[in-house]
Amino acid sequence: MPSAKNIQLTKLPSGLTIVTERMDRVETVSLGAYVATGTRHETAAENGVSHFLEHMAFKGTERRSAAGIAEEIEAVGGQINAYTAREQTAYYVKVLKEDTALGADIIGDILTHSTFDPEELERERGVILQEIGQANDTPDDIIFDHFQEAAFPSQPMGRPVLGTEDGIRAMPRTTLMGYMRRHYSAGNVVLAAAGALTHEAIVDLAQRHFADLPTAPAGPPEAGLYKGGEFREARELDQVHIVLGFPAVGYGHADYYPTLLLSTLLGGGMSSRLFQEIREKRGLVYSIYSFAQPYMDAGLFGIYAGTGESEAAELMPVALEELRKVQLGVTEAELARARAQVKASLLMSLESTGSRCEQLARQVQIFGRIIPTAETVAKITAVTTDDVVRAAAGLFRAAPTLATMGPGTRIPALDTIAGQLAA
Repeated sequence: MPSAKNIQLTKLPSGLTIVTERMDRVETVSLGAYVATGTRHETAAENGVSHFLEHMAFKGTERRSAAGIAEEIEAVGGQINAYTAREQTAYYVKVLKEDTALGADIIGDILTHSTFDPEELERERGVILQEIGQANDTPDDIIFDHFQEAAFPSQPMGRPVLGTEDGIRAMPRTTLMGYMRRHYSAGNVVLAAAGALTHEAIVDLAQRHFADLPTAPAGPPEAGLYKGGEFREARELDQVHIVLGFPAVGYGHADYYPTLLLSTLLGGGMSSRLFQEIREKRGLVYSIYSFAQPYMDAGLFGIYAGTGESEAAELMPVALEELRKVQLGVTEAELARARAQVKASLLMSLESTGSRCEQLARQVQIFGRIIPTAETVAKITAVTTDDVVRAAAGLFRAAPTLATMGPGTRIPALDTIAGQLAA
């Protein structure tokens, strides 16, 4: 497990937080700027701007061209990337330890001196439109956007991360620049690094390369209000893609770990209840799994399945029966398997500088402190079968959300599903 003495945190007067972990016996450094802003911070007119900004970050600064950014990092064998989520946008590099300063320089440069060149912007607008088109052509991907929108209708939490085609086509350069100025403030950014480093060196790099971040605080996002609902789209597909879900808990809730273990034993692996009953015993699906998605103030629990039109009629009653059964009892053996899976996933991730870097940033942004690994393991170990059953009862008696895409005429109506769960 990581040693607490190797983890250090500094908050600069500007509000920028720097957190590092020195990892012995590695020769690389992962370094990233994690911005506490994402899709849920956007207005309806801005939907997709966080993701658009992520793309534009690599398209040129006052000192570097788009090609120059790529060439400079790859000339030292480094890797650079970014992602956008509902509550966070991240920009990160992985480099050899001797190139840490270059990595910090490039990340700082794209966050503080991007030019949003009009020609590059129009070119990237086309790339994003292609990305949206690709997502729309991938039913087992886009179904989750429809599920999210049905769960959180007409609010930021329910809007797609990529935005819409019409919104991206119409989005002016000023929207990107204004959003970045408001949300990419120093107090909204955590600079995290893990690997062969010293904390003092990373703090020095932060002071040099992130000094031009704005200091005005960003406003809070609109609270997520789960409502639940139904989305269906009939498409000529070989399979119907189904997501059935429920309101769940956020990161700080007492039932966070019971819900995580519930998801694992219900649909988190080949030994899980859903996989064994629906795929192995009945052969109704190729893919079925459950997921627990927490947010700062809310969460979602869901089950995904892809099945043929003729199998769909049998699948839903069987799945609902498993949701009823798990509310009645959980065995010590299956909980032990779920604990082992979750612990192993956590501990294996700590061997990666990139994963460790991201975990540090998220812990600071969500909890305001670094969570010792031993504390997390202890909380996972402390979950009992009664805790999991209680979490299941709280989840599956709430109003469900259903999203389907494909030949889904044999899937019952949402009211019918809700009635079967309540029976």
